[in-house]
Amino acid sequence: MSGPAFFQTHMGQRFYETTMPQLVRQLGRLNDNVERLVAVAEQLANQKDASSAEPVHPTTTEDSEGP
Repeated sequence: MSGPAFFQTHMGQRFYETTMPQLVRQLGRLNDNVERLVAVAEQLANQKDASSAEPVHPTTTEDSEGP
């Protein structure tokens, strides 16, 4: 391969000095947002489970009417 290496070119310098750091920052933000989204989804699921759970009243033979 003739010519300068990629990191020695203007495009390569811009890639390593600007593009890659921005990608890393955005991936970090994405991860933070996904973690927050999962936490909210878990809270909503727990609330739904708690509100849909009805107390169970066992039936005994004393309460039933019969001969």
